[in-house]
Amino acid sequence: MRRSWRRRAAVSGASLLCCVTATLLPGTASADPVHTGRGGSDTQAVVFSDDFDGPAGSAVDSGKWQTETGDNVNNHERQYYTPGAGNAALDGDGHLVITARKENPGNYQCWYGRCEYTSARLNTSGRFTQTHGHVEARIKVPRGQGMWPAFWMLGDDIGSVGWPACGEIDVMENVGFEPSTVHGTLHGPGYSGSGGIGAGYTLPDGAAFADDFHTFAIDWSPGSISWSVDGKVYQTRTPADVGGNEWVFDKPFFLILNLAVGGDWPGDPDGSTSFPQQMTVDYVRVTTSD
Repeated sequence: MRRSWRRRAAVSGASLLCCVTATLLPGTASADPVHTGRGGSDTQAVVFSDDFDGPAGSAVDSGKWQTETGDNVNNHERQYYTPGAGNAALDGDGHLVITARKENPGNYQCWYGRCEYTSARLNTSGRFTQTHGHVEARIKVPRGQGMWPAFWMLGDDIGSVGWPACGEIDVMENVGFEPSTVHGTLHGPGYSGSGGIGAGYTLPDGAAFADDFHTFAIDWSPGSISWSVDGKVYQTRTPADVGGNEWVFDKPFFLILNLAVGGDWPGDPDGSTSFPQQMTVDYVRVTTSD
């Protein structure tokens, strides 16, 4: 059962509108055909792809991602999201590494006072949005009490309608006290926060998601979203699941990657949590059927 907690996206609209310093650029779609190998022979058109190739220490491609800055009061998270490559950088081996550190080099101020941690949050707003398709990322999550990595999406109309009316699709979330489980969730008008609609997926034999890379994906079509881990579908949601409320998921959404520290759901780090912790992303890809 999902625990009662206030969504990060309750402030995502505000932070997105007032705390993002990057300049918005046109989208960077391509139409390169690939065979996905997901059990069928259909050719897919790649509409967004980032393999995070580049020199070690360099920032992400600013034509695809922008970096949010600031803290998050509504979830009572403990980190300050920093700009540039300080907490989100390429490793030179084809990965994006988002690093959470116990530090405050810039005298950053958070909702509770002087921030204790730094981390990063990236999104594709203004650069790439998509309606329907296959959305996936291959990620190795961090470990430890208080860690909260996520790969998720928000409706592109958040600036005009707010959250949760814009809709939110959580492709993957993990909290440190559940090392073997990830969650996929929908949030919308009438089913947000602790009332979000979703399910968890647990690895067999007590394996932890932090031990290796795993592929987290949704297959998204009109009136239907299915979640999978490593190709195994574990839930499908349709308008029949939202209790008579509005289904707000047949419109453009943008992508988000972030690593939060602490908050109402994961709880704060404790003496068992070591720093730095890293969320390592091998690739992010969005495809559509021809």
